[in-house]
Amino acid sequence: MKFSDFDSGSWAVNGQFYDTCLIPFTGLTGRETPPHTVERLERLRDSIDIVERPFKGRIVVYPAVQYDVVGKSDIINEICHNIKSNNFRYAIVLDAIGLLTADNINESDLIIAVNDFFGDNSGKGIAFALQKIREMWHKEMN
Repeated sequence: MKFSDFDSGSWAVNGQFYDTCLIPFTGLTGRETPPHTVERLERLRDSIDIVERPFKGRIVVYPAVQYDVVGKSDIINEICHNIKSNNFRYAIVLDAIGLLTADNINESDLIIAVNDFFGDNSGKGIAFALQKIREMWHKEMN
């Protein structure tokens, strides 16, 4: 679900079931043309749907970090830390351009690059990402 689908009442009733937050990273630089920007945003939107749909009722999608700026790792780490400190057990970063690594984004439980969601091997890329999410949850249970 999107963060905007909740109000304080519905979060109070159902929030306990949502233990995972998905934080999209668009990676825009400002040098993209408007059509390229639209394409990047549409691919990220489609990727969010691919990841969130199978786990509806457990994942909440937060607003995207849009720009690839100096200090982006610090910003994303702070968001992940704060989210996990207040509402969620897990933070997943959905990376639209494949720039982020676990070395730089150490507060996230999982980073998923969406590059493999499109093209000839999209089925494998999507299946692998969904498997990683399940493994993340399963690892915590053991």
